Amino acid sequence: MRIAFYAPLKWPGHPVPSGDRLLARMFVAALEAAGHEVVLASRLRTFEGRGDAARQARIAAVGAACARRLMRRWQRRAADAPDLWFTYHVYHKAPDHLGPRVARALAIPYVIAEASVAPKQRDGAWREGHAAAEAAIRDAAAVICVNPADVPHVTTTRGPGAITAVLPPFFDGAGFAAAGETDDARAAACALVPPSPSPRLVTVAMMREGDKLASYLALADALERLAEQSWHLVVVGGGAAADAVHARFASFAPGRVRFVGTQPPAIVAALLAGADLFVWPAVAEVIGLALLEAQACGVPVVAGRRPGVAAIVADGLTGRLTPPGDTAAFAAAVGALLDDPARRTAMGRRARAHVREHHDLASAARALGAVLARVTAAHEAAR
Repeated sequence: MRIAFYAPLKWPGHPVPSGDRLLARMFVAALEAAGHEVVLASRLRTFEGRGDAARQARIAAVGAACARRLMRRWQRRAADAPDLWFTYHVYHKAPDHLGPRVARALAIPYVIAEASVAPKQRDGAWREGHAAAEAAIRDAAAVICVNPADVPHVTTTRGPGAITAVLPPFFDGAGFAAAGETDDARAAACALVPPSPSPRLVTVAMMREGDKLASYLALADALERLAEQSWHLVVVGGGAAADAVHARFASFAPGRVRFVGTQPPAIVAALLAGADLFVWPAVAEVIGLALLEAQACGVPVVAGRRPGVAAIVADGLTGRLTPPGDTAAFAAAVGALLDDPARRTAMGRRARAHVREHHDLASAARALGAVLARVTAAHEAAR
């Protein structure tokens, strides 16, 4: 099929790296691996993060205008029109103002991957976005959930009999790990972080206000409890909250924490491959694809337990998950693994196999293909 792909929060080519951008790219790759032709429908970003009703209304108007242009284009040139519309990530702060309109006009199926419903926003500052997101979720031919926490509200919104599938988070783990094994990537990683006899902790995350900053602060709190143990931390990432992150870690002994900024994927993979343990408190983390990247490189993980995190880290097998907000438990889990290199090695081996078996691109392509086959069959039967 020819599939129109749209990501209202962050299009796949957005210049700022993030887990959301990565998963958008992975959905495109999985659809292509399933044999479909994918075309980018629009780069329009509908995200509105301040609860500004006037700005939300302007974005909605722009979205409607974009949808009309797409309709006219594809109605004039039917040979170029898609057979299905696929939107990645729909929620109240980034509703889809294009897909439902275009799909209805062209009489093609409309599919959403990664949808969430926040009932408390029904009458809140994002009520218009909530209404638009909920309508799209309700009317979609299928909704594919990646975060298990989204399933109950999505299922309730869609009602009985609707196609609602669950797809584990996924990415090209083998390709990512292989990119970090090249001589150039290894040399670049070594130049950034010279070898050290102490165990290497690593974290990879953007430095943003809100939950990301809270995770960095929690990580510093936990590592302060481990001052007597041998370790050094490598931090990969940057962003608007970089000054706050750097300031919080400034009290650590010289050489204990090294910031390397945002790096290309191959160098990130090489830095992960040289690590002993990935550490991230995951405050309010939705999924945390960096945790998958670490495991694909054979690195065990210690993270805060969240539904999306628990979907990709096997507690006790590929890492340790600790209660949300429990700094003492997080520090204890990190400390125990620092003292047990044999267990770290075994967890790292299992982590690599776990990603390959449960979260790889090929399995996602098969699952997506099966869902879309159900959708198109139902669409044809209804015509």
